Amino acid sequence: MIDLARLVGDLRALEIPRGGVVLVHCGMRRIGRVGGGAATLLRALRAVLGDAGTVVVPAQTPGNSLTSRTYRTATAGMTAAERDRYEAAMPGFDRGTTPSYGMGVLAETVRRHRAARRSAHPQTSFAAVGPAADEIVGVHDLDCHLGERSPLGTLYRLGATLLMIGVEMDTCTALHLAEYRLATPPPLMTFSCFVTENGQRQRRQFEAPMLDDTDFRALGNDLLERPWTRHGLIGAAHARVLPMVTAVDHAVGWLERNRRRASIVGI
Repeated sequence: MIDLARLVGDLRALEIPRGGVVLVHCGMRRIGRVGGGAATLLRALRAVLGDAGTVVVPAQTPGNSLTSRTYRTATAGMTAAERDRYEAAMPGFDRGTTPSYGMGVLAETVRRHRAARRSAHPQTSFAAVGPAADEIVGVHDLDCHLGERSPLGTLYRLGATLLMIGVEMDTCTALHLAEYRLATPPPLMTFSCFVTENGQRQRRQFEAPMLDDTDFRALGNDLLERPWTRHGLIGAAHARVLPMVTAVDHAVGWLERNRRRASIVGI
């Protein structure tokens, strides 16, 4: 059984900056059996960061979409009438109560924390706990899933650290910020989702960049080889620590040189 002291020691060995802001992607199962589960990992993160530090996680809801992979998988083979019924049953996003989907148990633990703050985007929200939480989640425009006017833009400006625990680098949400900074920006497409306002479910339709993660595995493998990427273990899980500014800047250059095609990301 992995306890709090072990997690704190493993995190400190990775030189997580005290007082900093850390964006965490985590696969808890890869760590092994943790006494107290994800709540213990969150305690360890906060202990290492100290009172001035802030923990941030993706709290996305890809099921709240009429274009995402999640939606396309769920409705594959349905008739038009069946799709209409499926869409009619989709709940509206409420940032106070809507759970994240597919982000992992740590993300849900952070989102449900009594001191957590969450950004307002109905598809790609982030949750944060710590003194910088309000600043980080305060701006998240509907037409900017993961760009400058999202928490990722704020995290970049704050010089955040990226922490990947037991997950592959192609799941690193911060890499999408690089797409917004390409010389030729991604094309726009129409997105649809549902929100709850004043107790009423409402449909929202908007234009936003068509993000593309098809080359993130190759990009992620390249990032693993950079000298500024630190490697270690959290329990039994492989962990990587990267400075967000350096990683995103590097990703912009890599994508400019290597990107060949585009496909809709899971939004």
